[in-house]
Amino acid sequence: MSRKTNRRNFLVGSAVAATAIGSQALMKKPTPASSSTTKSMPERVLGKTQSSLPVLGLGGAGQTPISYEGREVEAIALIEKALELGIIYYDTAASYGPSEERFGKVLPTYRDRIYLNSKTAARDYDGAWRELEQSLKRLQTDYLDSWQLHHVSFIDELDTIFSENGAIKAVEEAKEQGLIKFSGITGHHEPEIIAEGLRRYDFDTTLISLNAADVHHPRPFSRTVLPVARENNVGVIAMKVPAYGNLLKPDLLSSMEQAMGYSLSLSGVHCCIIAAENPEQLESNVTVARNYTPLNAAQMSQIEQLTVNAGENGAFFRRWT
Repeated sequence: MSRKTNRRNFLVGSAVAATAIGSQALMKKPTPASSSTTKSMPERVLGKTQSSLPVLGLGGAGQTPISYEGREVEAIALIEKALELGIIYYDTAASYGPSEERFGKVLPTYRDRIYLNSKTAARDYDGAWRELEQSLKRLQTDYLDSWQLHHVSFIDELDTIFSENGAIKAVEEAKEQGLIKFSGITGHHEPEIIAEGLRRYDFDTTLISLNAADVHHPRPFSRTVLPVARENNVGVIAMKVPAYGNLLKPDLLSSMEQAMGYSLSLSGVHCCIIAAENPEQLESNVTVARNYTPLNAAQMSQIEQLTVNAGENGAFFRRWT
């Protein structure tokens, strides 16, 4: 059976499920924030996608109920709060536990107002297709705004991805069939691998570790990936921005102001994703994003100096959202 036939049958089932979920969600309380009544977050165009998005999006993994079993009520409350606060970018992955299913219980009603991203860790054609189909079912949608190759760290992974039966073939077919709008690649530890991926293929987006400690690392993403991304107009989403407070600890609010301010002030960064443990923390993060103004070189340097020890201690600051 061809993939096109599978897609046609698959989409019929997805549409019915999404309609049912959407009807239930209509009775829920969230109403996306209105710029006429609420101060909006600054927006930037996400590279060649031409999508204008707020500078802060919601991460669906890490220390958040969205990715933990047994915390569905808390997860739904958090997602509803994100909608109320004007969050548009929602990030998840096939490997994030119940994360996709949590988003799928709330977001379908608002599908035309959000930017939804998921990821596949598969490197081969068949594996990537299976994960995409699972992601769409869990998210109760018939398309993703972007689909990214998840956590690519080794050159042999790139070789497999771009081989005759590699995942890139699934990416291209999914885009042709309208299952995804944009494609991307993500990396946590090895910036040269991501830069090479961007040189090999015309990706639309990249999600990479970018925070104030990156400059002290022997393999910095900011100096390796960002120049390639800028040259190719690739949309850049920063992750691992606050490292859950491990980088900057004067107090929670000023720490987030420094962390988010630094990452968003790097040349070529369009937005960032940060997970939240509860609605109150999310609201605090959104407040920081709403008040964000670009930092100058002196301010950036001061923040970098606060993270010298984090860089010397290794890459722990890349492992956290």
